[in-house]
Amino acid sequence: MAPPRSFRWARRVFLTLLTGFVLLPVYVMLSGSLKPLADVSGKFRWLPSGLTIRPYIDMWSTVPLARYFVNSLIVAGSATVLSVAVAVFAAYAVSRYDFRGKRVFTVTVLSTQMFPGILFLLPLFLLYADIGNATGIALFGSRGGLILTYLTFSLPFSVWMLTGYLDSVPRDLDEAALVDGCGPLGALFRIVVPAALPGIVAVAVYAFMTAWGEVLFASVMTNDTTRTLAVGLQGFATLNDVYWNQVMAASLVVSVPVVAGFLLLQRYLVAGLTAGAVK
Repeated sequence: MAPPRSFRWARRVFLTLLTGFVLLPVYVMLSGSLKPLADVSGKFRWLPSGLTIRPYIDMWSTVPLARYFVNSLIVAGSATVLSVAVAVFAAYAVSRYDFRGKRVFTVTVLSTQMFPGILFLLPLFLLYADIGNATGIALFGSRGGLILTYLTFSLPFSVWMLTGYLDSVPRDLDEAALVDGCGPLGALFRIVVPAALPGIVAVAVYAFMTAWGEVLFASVMTNDTTRTLAVGLQGFATLNDVYWNQVMAASLVVSVPVVAGFLLLQRYLVAGLTAGAVK
């Protein structure tokens, strides 16, 4: 039965307003990134008086943006790969096997999401400092330490989310693979992983976005050499001025990998997030 005409019009108006609300900040950033600094610092105009691509050129020399970009790619990419690799094995064990303490493990993994991240800042700082003093392994101020830090946030939720998806994959597929001569690892990589690809993609996107835009730990756990993009954008603010046009240009460039990845993997992401909701 088709909805009434009044409902359709109300839906169109609401979606139009929602689209405008979402796209308005993007338009302000895009128009501001194409203006000279004097125009951005002055009175705001909806239609810029003049357009220039100079902010997109100057932003690479005002701060070492390329180095920050590489650091972010290495940290976010490594955290994503490790989160997916560990989550696949952990979720497969929780979903397919019964072991002592299984319920306690799942509750503990999920309960870690209740605590704000700032509570772990000082313990991790002291832990990294003690490890560095005892072993000489420099975790504080290094990309490796930041990767381990992000794993403490992304891994518990990744395990929980992927466990729910693997529960929706029929166990008959595992049993058929075992009958055909596959071992547990063979059944996992040949049968379960291809069937759980949407869930794995959803976990990867979540882990990447968590590491890509994180500011608090990146501002404390890094130095001038290992600084990431989320923290490096602060370099456009100096004692004398703030390069607002370059900030907006850099913000748009920073968002490109996340937006492009989301658009390319949107189909898998939606399927992975909604799997197991209805059985």
